[in-house]
Amino acid sequence: MRYVKKIVDLNSNGQSTLQLVIPLVIILFVLLAFAMMVPKLSTAKTIALAAGLVIFVVSFASTEIALYILIFSMLLSPEFMVGATEGASLGRGVTLRLDDFILIIIGFSWLAKMSINKELGLFLRTPLNKPIAYYIIICLVSTLFGALFGRVQLKTGFFFVLKYFEYMIIYFMVVNHLNSKRQVRNYLLAMVITCSIVSLIGIYQIPAGGRVTAPFEGVSGEPNTFGGYLVFMIAVVAGLFLTSPSFRNQLIYGFLILLFIIPLLYTQSRSSYMAIIPAVLTFLWLSEKRNWVMVALILIGISLPFLAPRVAKERMSYTFTQGRERIGVVEIGGVKLDTSTSARLMSWKDASKAWIKHPILGYGVTGYRFVDAQYVRVVTETGLMGLITFFILISTIFRRVYQTFKESVDLFHKGLCMGFLAAFIGLLFHSIGANTFIIVRIMEPFWFMTGMVVMIPELKEDSP
Repeated sequence: MRYVKKIVDLNSNGQSTLQLVIPLVIILFVLLAFAMMVPKLSTAKTIALAAGLVIFVVSFASTEIALYILIFSMLLSPEFMVGATEGASLGRGVTLRLDDFILIIIGFSWLAKMSINKELGLFLRTPLNKPIAYYIIICLVSTLFGALFGRVQLKTGFFFVLKYFEYMIIYFMVVNHLNSKRQVRNYLLAMVITCSIVSLIGIYQIPAGGRVTAPFEGVSGEPNTFGGYLVFMIAVVAGLFLTSPSFRNQLIYGFLILLFIIPLLYTQSRSSYMAIIPAVLTFLWLSEKRNWVMVALILIGISLPFLAPRVAKERMSYTFTQGRERIGVVEIGGVKLDTSTSARLMSWKDASKAWIKHPILGYGVTGYRFVDAQYVRVVTETGLMGLITFFILISTIFRRVYQTFKESVDLFHKGLCMGFLAAFIGLLFHSIGANTFIIVRIMEPFWFMTGMVVMIPELKEDSP
C-alpha cells in the first residue's frame, strides 16, 4: 500500500510540475514570436500586439479579469469593415470590432488553460449544450452546401458563422467559471456600469439632432441595435426593481431605468419601441406586484403622449403618414405604410418565395441577400432545419430560466431571472424587424447573462 501511495504521490507531483512547466513554455514561445515580429511592424501595430500579449497573459492567469475586460469591451469598442461580400449577398460586409479580437485572445487563453488544467473541463454540461451544437452544425452544413453550389462566398460565410460561435464561447466561459453568488452580482454590476456609460454618451448626442446610437458605431451608426440593447438592460434592471426589498436599492434601480429610457426614446427605433411593450407586459404575468405594475402601465400610457420627445412621436406617426402620397408602397387595411416599412415587408415576401427553392437547408449563411428580420433570415439561410434548431435553442433557454425563476428563493436571483425573461421576450419581438440574434452588441451581453441565469441553481453560497 505504501508503494502504491508513493507512485500516486509521484504522479501527482509530476502532473503538478507539468502544469507549471507547460504555461511557462507557452509564454516563452509567445515572447519569442513577439520578439521576432516587432522589428517588422509599425509602432501602432507593435503597441496593438503588445496589448494583445498582455491581455493573453492576464486572461491566462485570471479568467475573472478576462470576463470583466470582455464586459466593458462589448459596448465600448470600435468596429471597422474588413471586406465586402461578393455574389448573392451583395451589399454585405464582414464587420469586425475590437472586442472580436479581445474575445479571440481571451478564448485562446481560456482554451489553453482548460487543456492544461483538465480537471476544469472544456465545456461544462448544461441544458443548452446540445441545442447550441445542433444549431451551429446546421449553420455550418448549410453554409458549406451553399459554398459548394456557388451561393455562398466561403470566406464571408465562414466569418459570419464564426461570429455566431463567438457568442457561444462567451456562454461557455461564463458557465465554466461561475461558481458563487458574489460573482453574479459583480458581473451584473459591471454590465450596468457599462450600460450607464453608453447611455450617458447617448444622452450627450441628443442636442446634435439625429438618431442616438451606441459609441464607436462607425459613420452611420446602428440606432436599432442600440435600442435593442437598451430594451434588454431596462427589462433586467426592472426585474430587480420589482423584487428588491430595499427602498434604497429600488431608488437606484428606478434611476437606472430612467437613465436607460432617455437614449432609448431618441434612438427612434420602432422595433425597440415595439419590443418594450411585450417586455413590460411580461412583468404583469411574472411579478407578484402585478397590481402595481398595472397602475404604473396605466399612468405611463396616459402621460407618454405628453412626456415623449417630439422625435419619438414623429417617428411612430411616420410609419402611417410618410407613404400617403407615395406609389408602390404596401397598403394594409386602407393605410399606406412608409417606404422603409414597405421595403422591408416586400423583402420578406421575396425571401419567402426564394426559400421555396431551398426549403431544407436554405441558401447557407450569407447565401441570400440581406433581410432585416431574424426569423425570415434564419429560414432563408438555413432552411427548415435551421429554423427548427433555432426555436429548440430559444425554447430551451426560456424553459430553463423560467424553471429557475419559479424555484428561486433568493430575491435577487428571482428578480434577475424575471428581468431576463422579460428582456428575452422583448428581444423575440425586436427580432421581427431586426437580425437581433446575430447582432454583436446585443448578443454578447445576452449570452453572458444567459450563462449567469442558467448557472444560478448550481451556485454556492458566498463565504462569510
